[in-house]
This record gives sequence, structure tokens and C-alpha cells, in this order.
Amino acid sequence: MEPNVFNVLFLCNNNSARSVMAEKLMEHWGKGKFKAYSAGNTPKGSIDPLTIKTLESHGLNIDGLRSKSWNEFTGKDAPHLDFVFTVCDDVAGEVCPIWPSQPMTAHWGIEDPVAAKGTDEERLEVFQRCCRYLENRIKLFVALPIDNLNRIKLKGEIDAIGTIIGSP
Repeated sequence: MEPNVFNVLFLCNNNSARSVMAEKLMEHWGKGKFKAYSAGNTPKGSIDPLTIKTLESHGLNIDGLRSKSWNEFTGKDAPHLDFVFTVCDDVAGEVCPIWPSQPMTAHWGIEDPVAAKGTDEERLEVFQRCCRYLENRIKLFVALPIDNLNRIKLKGEIDAIGTIIGSP
């Protein structure tokens, strides 16, 4: 019997930094058990160059990256979503689309690295920090015994992961 593959969507406003990092981190750490996607309510249309630099510095594959609208995940041809995580406070406060598959949701908000001020080196450090925070959360998430938890327990676990900032 083939193991379940869970589809996970990460949401942010512009889909140019945090949600994209989360998508690629989940792709890496999910090791075939998770299929990751990212999108935004107002996609920027491009990936922030410091996001690319951060992902590359972590050895993550950047092929096929693009800024996408969350509308791509609402139609009849959209993938069945098992989990939807918001990674920015703005999107968490908005009315999200109705996902046809009624996925489990949680808010994993972190600071917006695109808004960081300073030199390129200082800004890159903010991107790196955001990537580490997301990586910590994703490692905890993929370690959960999802098939063995009831929905109430699983919801509690994914909500709690959203409160973790530093190392687990």
C-alpha cells in the first residue's frame, strides 16, 4: 500500500518570500510525504531576489518558482488540499477563499523579510532568519504522526507549531 501524500498550501500576501520559502522547505523536508504549494492574495508576479539567494544558500531547488494567486487553488482543477498555512498576519486576518477540500488550517505568521531595512547584508540576515523559523516549524510538522492523530489533536499540534519561533 502506498503511503498518503498530503498537499500543503502556504499563503502570504505577495507570494514572493515567506510562502515561497515554506513551499521549498516543505518540498525538501517532506521527502515525498508532502506536496507543497504557495500562493498569495495579491501576488507580486516575481520572487524577491533575496528569497532566491536564501533558498540557494540552504541548498534548495529553485526550479519552477513563480509568484501565484491563491485563486489557482480554488477551482475544480485545483489540487486537493489537506493543509493550508498562512505565514503572514495580513493574510491570516483576511477572508480566504473557500477551499473545495476543506483542509485543516493554521496560522504560522512570521515577520516580513521584504519589509526589512538596512544594507543588503542586513536584509539578507532577516531573510535567513525567516527561513530558519519556517524550517523549524516544517521539521516539527513533518515529524507528526498525521495518520495516527484525530483531527482535534492534529489541529492542536499544527496550531502550537505556529507559536514556535526559534529552535525546537
